[in-house]
Amino acid sequence: MTEQKTVLIVDDMPENIKLISQLLKGSCKTKVATNGEKAIEIASKGPPPDLILLDVQMPGMSGYEVCKTLKSQERTRDIPVIFFTSPCDVKEEQHGFELGAVDFINKPVSPPILSARVHTHLHLKETEVTLKHQRDILDVTLLAMGSLAEARNNETRNHIQRTAHFVKRLAEQLKGPPPFHELLTPDYIQRLYKAAPLHDIGKTAVPESILLKPGKLTAEEFEEIKKHTTYGREAILSATRELTISSPYLEMAGEIAGSHHEHWDGSGYPEGLSGEEIPFPARLMALADVYDALVTYRVYKPAFSHEVATQIITGARGTQFEPEVVDAFLASEEAFRTITLQFAGFQEDRRAL
Repeated sequence: MTEQKTVLIVDDMPENIKLISQLLKGSCKTKVATNGEKAIEIASKGPPPDLILLDVQMPGMSGYEVCKTLKSQERTRDIPVIFFTSPCDVKEEQHGFELGAVDFINKPVSPPILSARVHTHLHLKETEVTLKHQRDILDVTLLAMGSLAEARNNETRNHIQRTAHFVKRLAEQLKGPPPFHELLTPDYIQRLYKAAPLHDIGKTAVPESILLKPGKLTAEEFEEIKKHTTYGREAILSATRELTISSPYLEMAGEIAGSHHEHWDGSGYPEGLSGEEIPFPARLMALADVYDALVTYRVYKPAFSHEVATQIITGARGTQFEPEVVDAFLASEEAFRTITLQFAGFQEDRRAL
């Protein structure tokens, strides 16, 4: 049996509280507060209500002030607030919505309208919680899948954490000026950060004799390891085909996995894409991945200094890397150094920086 939702009724008029409580009886549990201060206390302590019905005009704190306080606190900011008040003008309603309210109900309260709107917003809130739970599961799954690829090669310890932070930092640096300011919304940047750990998932299909070989690869072995890009992209695309809804995270992860070894001048692999043919997320990962390989210890090379890595990346501006991405890196050098130190996998990496 589904547990009843809890509605907090806030009004300084006892007769209004009684009426609304009666209207919701049987469908919702109710709590009451006769002033703003008590409402904030109830919402902030113990299990939070699922929805708040809030009178606008009350002695002391107005409903607008109560709503503003609730939305400023992490514990209460996500509770839907419905204002109920005497008919008000458009500016007052706009102000309420700007404060974070989800709806207005006019007094005197119409029972059918109250019931319909309360249950609509309770359902929306439940759906939102379910979607957030699903997103959390997806986040953990993406990270776990990326970690599986990394686990096969211990020398790249913490590689997925570092590169995810590098990509996020590059995006944040690029989000201000054109041509990227419209693309790089907070949601898009968060998607980049969460999709980045899957860039090397295709390495799980590469034989360990090649992946962990300490010496120089033969031409045949190099061709095989290059296939990790297509292995990864196809694995992710196959997963998305199994879903009943589209997943922007997995779609972006597929772009990164498949194209992060493409070069700006077309000399990369697996398809020899060039310029803007290369998906934008992959252009960021291309630089992040190379920087990490340069400044961290590998069995075939020592960790290079940040200065040496910077010279190499700068020298590949316009050939291996998109010029604007290199410029964003140069403007973020200290952030890259800090991230590398924070997630250093080996002591050699710290000494190099």
